[in-house]
Amino acid sequence: MIEISCSIVLYNNPVQEVRRAIESVLQSTHSVKVYLVDNSEEDKFRYEFISPQVEYIYTGENLGYGRGHNLAIARVKGRSKYHLILNPDVEFDPAILTSLFNFMEKRTDVGLVMPKVLYRNGELQYLCKRLPSPADLILRRFIPKPIKALFKKSMESYELKQKDYNSVMDIPNLSGCFMFIREEVFRYIGQFDERYFLYLEDTDLCRRINAYYRTIYYPSVSIIHGYSKASYKSLKLMKYHLQSSIKYFNKWGWLFDRSRQLINAAVLDNQLMPALELRRKFRRAEVKATMISSSFAEIGSRIVEQHPAKRKTELFELDHYA
Repeated sequence: MIEISCSIVLYNNPVQEVRRAIESVLQSTHSVKVYLVDNSEEDKFRYEFISPQVEYIYTGENLGYGRGHNLAIARVKGRSKYHLILNPDVEFDPAILTSLFNFMEKRTDVGLVMPKVLYRNGELQYLCKRLPSPADLILRRFIPKPIKALFKKSMESYELKQKDYNSVMDIPNLSGCFMFIREEVFRYIGQFDERYFLYLEDTDLCRRINAYYRTIYYPSVSIIHGYSKASYKSLKLMKYHLQSSIKYFNKWGWLFDRSRQLINAAVLDNQLMPALELRRKFRRAEVKATMISSSFAEIGSRIVEQHPAKRKTELFELDHYA
C-alpha cells in the first residue's frame, strides 16, 4: 500500500512551478505516488516528469478542478493510506509530509489536515474560514473594494482572524490548495461534487468530511502558496465563482442552514465541539453498519447464484453472524 498519494490538476501552468510542487512530494521519505491530471489543450507535460512515482493523465479537455482530482482519487481507493490534494503553485519542505503523517496516525478522529499557508514573502494567508453564508461570499467577491472597508469586521470574522493562527484549530472550511486527507474518508463521503466546475468544491468537500471527521488546521509546519486570487482579475473566472456560489447555496441552503449555524458556533465556542464529535461518531457507525449489511447481502447473493443447493444452510449461517 502507498503511504501517501497525491493529485495535482493542471491547466496551462508554468512547468517550473509544477516541477517544484512535484519535487516537494517525491523527495519525501514515505512511499509516494503523484497523479498529474492535465486539463490543458495540449499534453505538454507528458514527458516532463518521467518517473515510476508519477502517473500522467491527459484528459484532452478542461474537466474542472474537482472532476480532475476525482480521476486520481478513484485510482487510489484502497491503495493509499493518505491522499494529498495539492495545487500546482505550492511548494514545501518534504519533511512536513512526515509531520502530517505522524499527526494523523495518532489521531484517528481527524479526516483532513491543512498546515499553515504562507505567501512567498513569508506573510500569512488567512485560509481558515467559517462555513460561508451568502453575505460572506457577496462581501468578499462581488462588492467593490472601497465599500468593503465598511464591512471589515465581518470579513475578518469570516476568515477567523480573531483566532490564534499559531494554534491547532478545528476548522470546518479549509483551503483546497493543500488537503491532507485520510483515504478511508472517501468511503464515507464520496469524492468531489462534480457540479462545481471551479471554486467552492473544496468548501463543499471539507464540509462533508467535517460531518464524519475532525478537519484540522495544523500550524506546526508550513507551505508556500503562490496565491493569485485569479477570480478577482478575470470576468470569466468571476462567472465560474458566481455559478459555483449559486450551486453551493442551492445544495446547502441560502438563509436557512441550521447545520452551518451550529458548526460556525462551535468554531467560536470550543465547548460545543464535543457535541459535534458525538454526532460524527454516530454517523460513522451508521455508515459502517450499512457497509457490513451490504457485504453480507452480496455474499448471500453469490452463494445462491453459485450453489443453489446450499442456499438454506449458508444463508442461515450468514443471518446468524450478522
